[in-house]
Amino acid sequence: MTPLDKPVRREVQIGDQAYTLTIDPDGLKLVPKGKRNGLTLKWTELVNGDAALATALQASLASG
Repeated sequence: MTPLDKPVRREVQIGDQAYTLTIDPDGLKLVPKGKRNGLTLKWTELVNGDAALATALQASLASG
């Protein structure tokens, strides 16, 4: 297998919105294309089952 030692970026179309997905050694980040802020998820959160909690927290902070 190839180790993930640098960020990999891909464009993802979700509905009619384009997003940039970045996968790196720390986790992944999904950002609306042309923006800087988006959803960040660390691998440890995903593996430990804390992904839903982390996502809810980020959403509540972003709306405030």
